[in-house]
Amino acid sequence: MLHVLAPGALSTVQDLGRPDHGHLGVPAGGACDRWSLMVANRLLGNAPGAAALEMTLLGGTFEVMVTGVIAIAGADMDATVVDDGRPLESGASHLVHAGTSIRFGAVTRGLRTYLALPGGVAVPEVIGSRSTCLPGGFGGIDGRPLTMGDRLAPVDEPMAADAGRRWPSGGFDPTDPGAALHFVAVADGPGVHPDAVELLVGTAWTVSPVNDRSGVRLDGATLPADAAAGELVSRGVLPGAIQVPASGQPIVLLADAPTIGGYPVPGVVASADLPIVAQRPAGEPLRLVHIGAREARTLAVERRASAGG
Repeated sequence: MLHVLAPGALSTVQDLGRPDHGHLGVPAGGACDRWSLMVANRLLGNAPGAAALEMTLLGGTFEVMVTGVIAIAGADMDATVVDDGRPLESGASHLVHAGTSIRFGAVTRGLRTYLALPGGVAVPEVIGSRSTCLPGGFGGIDGRPLTMGDRLAPVDEPMAADAGRRWPSGGFDPTDPGAALHFVAVADGPGVHPDAVELLVGTAWTVSPVNDRSGVRLDGATLPADAAAGELVSRGVLPGAIQVPASGQPIVLLADAPTIGGYPVPGVVASADLPIVAQRPAGEPLRLVHIGAREARTLAVERRASAGG
């Protein structure tokens, strides 16, 4: 349906990932902003976790090969139909016509945009998922980002009735620059300094330019190291874990994070809030709020329901 004329800065096929294969060393992967992925899919009546295209920072340009319907969610990349300048808003589904081109520009709000096709993007399933695993070089389209000349085909035939849908405004918005990041403290975490949680809450953090699909470094205070930090044995970690390396600058792990790590972990970001850190561009502020495990579970249920999952 779509022929790639320009791939964008980093565009990969992603679904909800491979969360059950960490014991094999396979990253959880999948969409960094799972909420926006699910919204894009629901706009087309897809299953919430159907494979879609995740574009980061700068979107791609695509020739429409067959008239059909697409849906867009997440960051605003000023998407337009090149031929007539028609805007393609985020949080909506759109009818696009064969012979035209659609272009996604640089982000103006947020960081990652999701482009859904009817039924999902048709790529082979690998280890239970169609998502691109960049660290492993498999899944998606040959385990790599999009390149010029690739083609994205939908799983299902397009339904014109799916065009013109809009996601209700006023609810959760992971691209909101004022959204806070909730985390749960790790009780008696090995190597964690006693003041670490207090500093996480009390510091005005900004997102470092050092960030990718594996993790986001936070600039602000330098978290002190516990005496035992240098003697830690690597252990399992997961997306959302807040690692404190020797530099003292915390790193929030994201979808492509490794499955083990040897740094102290003073807390874990609530899974419901991972879309927030995934959508926060470099240089923007990020406020951390400490909550309990029960609150985090409730937030996860509510957030998934809000995306139609």
